[in-house]
Amino acid sequence: MLKALKKMFGKSDAQPLAADTGATRALPVDTEESTPPATAAVAPAASPEPAAAAAPIIVETPRRPRPPKPVAPAWNRADFQVAPQEGKTRFHDFALTDELMHAIHDLGFPYCTPIQAQVLGYTLKGRDAIGRAQTGTGKTAAFLVSIISQLQQTPPPKERFMGEPRALIIAPTRELVVQIAKDAAGLTKYTGLNVMTFVGGMDFDKQLKQLEARHCDILVATPGRLLDFNQRGEVHLDMVEVMVLDEADRMLDMGFIPQVRQIIRQTPPKQERQTLLFSATFTEDVMNLAQQWTTDPAIVEIEPENVASETVEQHVYAVAGSDKYTLLYNLVTGNDWERVIVFANRKDEVRRIEERLVRDGVNAAQLSGDVPQHKRIKTLEGFREGKIRVLVATDVAGRGIHIDGISHVINFTLPEVPDDYVHRIGRTGRAGTSGVSISFAGEDDSYQLPSIEALLGRKINFEMPSAELLKPVERKRS
Repeated sequence: MLKALKKMFGKSDAQPLAADTGATRALPVDTEESTPPATAAVAPAASPEPAAAAAPIIVETPRRPRPPKPVAPAWNRADFQVAPQEGKTRFHDFALTDELMHAIHDLGFPYCTPIQAQVLGYTLKGRDAIGRAQTGTGKTAAFLVSIISQLQQTPPPKERFMGEPRALIIAPTRELVVQIAKDAAGLTKYTGLNVMTFVGGMDFDKQLKQLEARHCDILVATPGRLLDFNQRGEVHLDMVEVMVLDEADRMLDMGFIPQVRQIIRQTPPKQERQTLLFSATFTEDVMNLAQQWTTDPAIVEIEPENVASETVEQHVYAVAGSDKYTLLYNLVTGNDWERVIVFANRKDEVRRIEERLVRDGVNAAQLSGDVPQHKRIKTLEGFREGKIRVLVATDVAGRGIHIDGISHVINFTLPEVPDDYVHRIGRTGRAGTSGVSISFAGEDDSYQLPSIEALLGRKINFEMPSAELLKPVERKRS
């Protein structure tokens, strides 16, 4: 074979390969339009290569085929066994898709919470709903499961712009938006639905790029930033199938309702969309808004057995305003508390407390409306990971922030609204764990205590701090 090849390549009168070998590859019929035959590329006969200089024949060793990647076994409902239990509702009891059930299984939710069981009983049938439940009861998952189920049952329109969400969730604070979006990402894991967030205080162009890269199915946003996108023509709300207003009472308190009205006017009429409204309280103003924005809503109210969780041990120290910082410092440094939230009513208070703690050697950070959004997110992650020991915050962190392992909540100043007290101390003692709340009642805020006790339905005993807890703070030498 080798000799035959050498003889062929060593011919002085080279011919096209097809002519020499009788190759079966057909030449083009129309020679005027076709590529010139292979002979044009053959070396001229006048200078033939000697046989010894013929190119060596290289026989390549075939590569070993890569072993196929192991395929994960397909998930099915048999992997998610939940026994029926009297007085409890399973997610199996609703007509949810396998993709959604798979995500619920991954998240470890065997049974519905009371608000989930009642709300889903209405919303999965397409009804509007108004829900009232205290923080930490699972209302976020209630409306997310309903949204995902709706979007899975109804195929998206064939003609659709990138900036046309099918579901819209409006929340009052940036932290709450981020938390809702995180929960939504977990529940949509196997559905192919895209979740996006729009919040103020973060780079507008970066948020715009994510909108331009893919279709938006579920949009979670604060009112102001959503209006920015809408008024610039980047987001169109005419295809919204489901709209959720979370923390409606908070949006009223923060003055967001005029902005929310502008947003709702951009969505389809209330008869053509499903509207879900959630609030910690049902004030007259909240119910008036619900009447304007919903159609024949189901009203779900979950009355907690106790307004404040029984897993939270509550204390109130009677202390002069001038001694509050000393008491705080000695409590934090004299104990092995690893993750503490300190609440104050005003942003300037938060800043001063944080600055003093840092100056006195305590690893602390602040969280308030004055802190840029990118820094707030970094601060929350540092606190969640245990890199920050004390988080000093306004009530912006009182709702919607779910961080495990918060051992103590300290009310440096008592809140002006009793409901905020419940939300604050609800940051600890979550998921069945125990927690401690300590409130400082001074001459300027102790008058708030009776209304808080009225809401709780019980008295909270005053305690006098010991002399050890009031010993002066030793200033660090610079």
